[in-house]
Amino acid sequence: MDGDHLHGEGAAAERSPPGLADSFGSAAYGGAGWQPRVLSHAAELGSHWARAGIDSEWAPLETVLLSAPGPAMAAASADPNAAQLLAPVDLARARAEHAGLAAAYRDAGIAVLEVAPSQAHANQIFCADTFVMTPEGAILARPASAVRAGEEVAVAAALAGAHVPILATLTGTATFEGADLMWLDAQTAVIGRGLRTNEAAIGQIRRVLEQIGCDLIAVDMPWGVMHLMGMIRILDRDLAVAWPRRAPLAAVQAMEARGMRVAFPPRDLSEAAINTGLNVVTLGPRRIVMPAVAGDPDVMAMTRFYESLGVEVVAVGMAELRRAAGAAGCLTGIVARQRVG
Repeated sequence: MDGDHLHGEGAAAERSPPGLADSFGSAAYGGAGWQPRVLSHAAELGSHWARAGIDSEWAPLETVLLSAPGPAMAAASADPNAAQLLAPVDLARARAEHAGLAAAYRDAGIAVLEVAPSQAHANQIFCADTFVMTPEGAILARPASAVRAGEEVAVAAALAGAHVPILATLTGTATFEGADLMWLDAQTAVIGRGLRTNEAAIGQIRRVLEQIGCDLIAVDMPWGVMHLMGMIRILDRDLAVAWPRRAPLAAVQAMEARGMRVAFPPRDLSEAAINTGLNVVTLGPRRIVMPAVAGDPDVMAMTRFYESLGVEVVAVGMAELRRAAGAAGCLTGIVARQRVG
């Protein structure tokens, strides 16, 4: 009988949490003591979430994400074209240059988050492609190439580990790379439709931005170019640079409509010089990190072009990293800038 009693009502009563019978009206059920969450997600950036997000391309840079070259880069050098590299890359030299870029950011007072070097993806070093920031958090990319599929997983883990909110992961057949999107003002982004970013992705990103009160302008990219970032860079509230005869007309018109002067590099410069010269990161108004190639007269000409616009150039050597088909802009995932909106 005692055994039966232990499994009966008395034992159940002993195991019941205090107050369960009269839970109605308690704080847990919305009664006295309930405290509703009143702050918006945006207002919680910097408290529950990290201080992250951007609403411009030119305001002072606060935080970046980098991924140093690793074993995958060394392995890819055996067949660089198959890995979407331009040429074999010397890993030691590439790592030294990448460390120099990270040091340049830290010297400028910019926080550097890191993704562990990849064992499988040589192109993971190009963090600008793997996500893009909005005023309220990140949108993860879905790289278009099979050799880059999955890079976004490591980047998602790094962002989450740093308490950076992730607003969306693209689904279905969408492909998108972060270097195809940039902010024209605090409520408007422009996105390039082309080889890396398709219509399915543009639709999904548009819906995400609508939820946070932002608009998206889609423009078509020329054949044979990689990203919108390689055609246009915004250096200040009222200054942008663009590749002549390649920058999408609608993007240039949208910048001019917002009071930006759009300057074009000298037309006598080589394609390689303009390509390298536009692969920059804006540190703050009219201040950029630019890849340096020692003794290259075309790169020196691009430096003089920037200086003629009143832009300060911080040069960082990237001759070896350029062999992987990218430079400062491609390597740098922008996580946070000072807000302007």
